[in-house]
Amino acid sequence: MKKIITTDKAPKAIGPYSQAVEMNGTVYVSGQVPVNPSKGQIDQFDISGQTEQVLKNIGNILKSEGCTYSDVVKTTVFLSDLANFNAMNEVYSKYFTTDPPARSTVQVSGLPLGALVEIESVAVRSFIQKQSRT
Repeated sequence: MKKIITTDKAPKAIGPYSQAVEMNGTVYVSGQVPVNPSKGQIDQFDISGQTEQVLKNIGNILKSEGCTYSDVVKTTVFLSDLANFNAMNEVYSKYFTTDPPARSTVQVSGLPLGALVEIESVAVRSFIQKQSRT
């Protein structure tokens, strides 16, 4: 059964989509931009600060479903400028320290709210986590 996931610890959706959806133990986290959920706006203006905020938002959504970064199996990173790749990657590597997920990184012509980075992710609960939630 499809479950819609929302938490006030991550930015509200700014369109007709859910923060995340869970189906059969897989959590699909919508692309997150660097909006600080307590302020409702982007308050970091460099790529490192924005990447940090995006990954915190993803972590809070995962946590609301009993998942962690280690449950993430795939991410897609959208950058407004590939020149920011190394700085983004430096922050990203602090969140995925062992057995990192598969990842695609692409440059796009623009992101919501003028963000420099957006990241979407897919996490899969372990069998034990699935059993404890049913």
